[in-house]
Amino acid sequence: MARHKHPSKKKRLHKRANQTKWAPFWTVPKIYGRGRRIHPGRHTAVKRNWRRTKLKA
Repeated sequence: MARHKHPSKKKRLHKRANQTKWAPFWTVPKIYGRGRRIHPGRHTAVKRNWRRTKLKA
């Protein structure tokens, strides 16, 4: 990728990067109850990895 990125492209990349973050930790007890231990990444809406899936940005 180019060293200098256009601001609009940076904005699109930033949005996609935020979509891949884990859900907040407090969503686990809210959804499943206190006893269940599940990784918060399971409730993330969009799962994407920089190696697996490329962006059309």
